[in-house]
Amino acid sequence: MPFLSVVVLVCCLLAAVHSAPAEFYTSQFDNIDIESILENEKLLDNYYKCLMDEGPCTLEGRTLKSLIPDALETACAKCTDKQKTTARRVMTFYVNKYPANSAKIIKKYDPENKFRNGIEKALLASP
Repeated sequence: MPFLSVVVLVCCLLAAVHSAPAEFYTSQFDNIDIESILENEKLLDNYYKCLMDEGPCTLEGRTLKSLIPDALETACAKCTDKQKTTARRVMTFYVNKYPANSAKIIKKYDPENKFRNGIEKALLASP
């Protein structure tokens, strides 16, 4: 009987591990001062051009660009709470201040508008 209990426990642990996201996105950029970036129109323009393949990308821009498709598809399942909070802040700011550019980014990364509801729920549910 103890052997059976161990097997059941191991199965439960494996199920829990497999149901949780396998990893989180890199925390390498979590301490960037996002407010100073949002206040810098030239820097915002450079990030926009990077995301739209219209200009060069910094390391941060390349990383962001590579993670956007997965984050949209998984509704930010690999995002930490801090990353969700930052993403919500950036998206709210950018959509309000630069609606035309926001629409172009959305059209590029979610042309069929399939991920909008999931990503909005994920970001609105974060602290």
